[in-house]
Amino acid sequence: MLTFEEKLAIIESFPQLTRNNVSLKRVNFHYEESLHDKKTVVYHLHPNGNGFVFAGFLKGYQKDDKGFVNIRDFSAEELHTVIEASIQSLSQKREVAPKITAAPEQVEETWIDKQNNTLVLQQEDSLWNVYHGMNLEASFESYVEAEQYLIEEGFARE
Repeated sequence: MLTFEEKLAIIESFPQLTRNNVSLKRVNFHYEESLHDKKTVVYHLHPNGNGFVFAGFLKGYQKDDKGFVNIRDFSAEELHTVIEASIQSLSQKREVAPKITAAPEQVEETWIDKQNNTLVLQQEDSLWNVYHGMNLEASFESYVEAEQYLIEEGFARE
């Protein structure tokens, strides 16, 4: 595991990130040029080595419900790669689903995989949310992103 200082050195090697000290000696790094509401790339980097990087638009990472991946056990290369990918993802404008104003009803689709597992894709305001029962599985800014995720996970429209 990299030390706090080693992680800090890697993160500070990205000149486009701005450091913000927060409580309990933790540090956040923001990407002010983000084309999204999300600007935090590194969240709560702690002197004990724990911390998070925003990977909400990235595939291949185990993320929490806010789109952050824990970097506690990342190697130097893994940390550099995820930060670079995070900045890149925040630098690209994504297609936003048009808001439905004419009809008050929500757009909803059922998706099923080969094991008959069911997910529901539902448009809520400007987001496309994927639910497994009552649990939110994932959230996307566009239908295209949500559809791509479902197909990659082995699901098809009912």
